[in-house]
Amino acid sequence: MEYRKLGNSELNVSRICMGCMGFGDAKNGQHSWTLDEEHSRRIIRQGLELGINFFDTAIGYQSGTSEQYLGRALRDFVPRDKVVVATKFLPRTQEEISAGITGQQHIEQMINTSLKNLGMDYVDLYIYHMWDYETPLYDIMDGLNRIVKAGKARYVGISNCFAYQLARANDLAEKEGFAKFVSIQSHYNLIFREEEREMAKLCAEDNIAMTPYSSLAGGRLSKHPGETSKRLREDSYARLKYDATAPQDAAIIDRVAELADKRGVTMTEISLAWLLTKVTAPVVGATKPSHVEGAAKAAELKLTPEEAAYLEEPYVPHRLVGVMAQNTPDAAKKPHVWSTGSQKIQRS
Repeated sequence: MEYRKLGNSELNVSRICMGCMGFGDAKNGQHSWTLDEEHSRRIIRQGLELGINFFDTAIGYQSGTSEQYLGRALRDFVPRDKVVVATKFLPRTQEEISAGITGQQHIEQMINTSLKNLGMDYVDLYIYHMWDYETPLYDIMDGLNRIVKAGKARYVGISNCFAYQLARANDLAEKEGFAKFVSIQSHYNLIFREEEREMAKLCAEDNIAMTPYSSLAGGRLSKHPGETSKRLREDSYARLKYDATAPQDAAIIDRVAELADKRGVTMTEISLAWLLTKVTAPVVGATKPSHVEGAAKAAELKLTPEEAAYLEEPYVPHRLVGVMAQNTPDAAKKPHVWSTGSQKIQRS
């Protein structure tokens, strides 16, 4: 396993980040395909054995049970200072806004709940999960800076934002002496490359780490045409992101399969090896031992420039989908519910 500094931080992270959205009690979340605690622990332990030290979860995953499963497993398997733990917080609810809960107060409540779930005194990276258009940016950055100063988070990151928003936030942080975002977790993979327009350029100039989610497009970039899985059948959110562009994406997926067969490796290895030429550490969800093995092997696979160009060549521009399409002031959004254990948050 290779390791790299996470942007402008002092965190040394494995080139593969284990995404923990697939862990947690399915009865308490929005996904039916998640693993129970026993199976989650096996995957986490396997990741540690293969050199993965970077784990990403969120308070919104399965009512906080993803955080709970991860925290208990890490506490049993590894010293705290040998892993990098990231979790994420959600925007204020309408109820909080009506009650006059400030952005600073909301962040304090969120981090305290996450730390309780994780059974930890601090997280290494605390991530702003999605842009809150109803809370002043100053309140968000001030709130995050307060928890860094209090020792509850070592660094802060952001997810699901536009490049101009990240630039604005870090400019404000620099002006006010607040902690700046050291990473961006956004939607980026071989069949969705819109981050290359502006975000990738900003991150390269400012040394902001890119740790994209959906790195295998909900499994689409890891399976030969015709193969299926429980997640492919039941993950309605992934279908929302990818079904509309399936015909144009098929050409790229076919090339991934072709190159995997030619190199004698898996499609997972090819897809992630390509992404690893672009980013610091992709977030890779794992619900089977083979998923962890494939991700770890990808960190060792090097594509030639010709192979990378062959994979990229069929790409055509895509419209925004998922959180980025839903969470904008003008978007016609369908309600989406995230459960944090103590509250349910509906973005509508």
